[in-house]
Amino acid sequence: MFDTMTMTKVIGALCGSLLVYMLAGWAGDALYASSAGHGGADGEVQQAYVIDTGAGEEPAAAEEGPDFATLYASADAAAGEKVFAKCKACHKLDGADGTGPHLNGVVDRPKASVAGFGYSDVLAGMASDTWTPENLDGFLKSPKGYAPGTKMSFAGLPKAEDRVNVIAYLATTQ
Repeated sequence: MFDTMTMTKVIGALCGSLLVYMLAGWAGDALYASSAGHGGADGEVQQAYVIDTGAGEEPAAAEEGPDFATLYASADAAAGEKVFAKCKACHKLDGADGTGPHLNGVVDRPKASVAGFGYSDVLAGMASDTWTPENLDGFLKSPKGYAPGTKMSFAGLPKAEDRVNVIAYLATTQ
């Protein structure tokens, strides 16, 4: 049954299979090598591209603009009325509440003082304070930053000029 010819064929097939396996491994290493240089002799890996995240650099000093009092002194109520269009979806100026409380007379009014409106706990906790122009500026810049936990979902007005103009406009709605 097993003669020398059959044994030679079996050993030849085994050696041939091992040779094909080794050649496939070398080809795979050559195609998909993750090390730099030939065979990884260098030890240093070079990325194909680099994304600059700015890590390691010193942040540039933020440019200081004019202070709030200077901006508020030169505020334009007419321009604030245009910016207030963003607020009209939730706030009214006729004494009726919408999604948010009415804003007529809000400047220098006590916080959380509109009767019948369901304020968030954080704003209800500020009821002893008033909505001064400075407080309104902080709230309008970032409602969630000024009063974490507020129900107001508006992201805020990033431009200081827009904020002071809206505050000046709201001051005329007394």
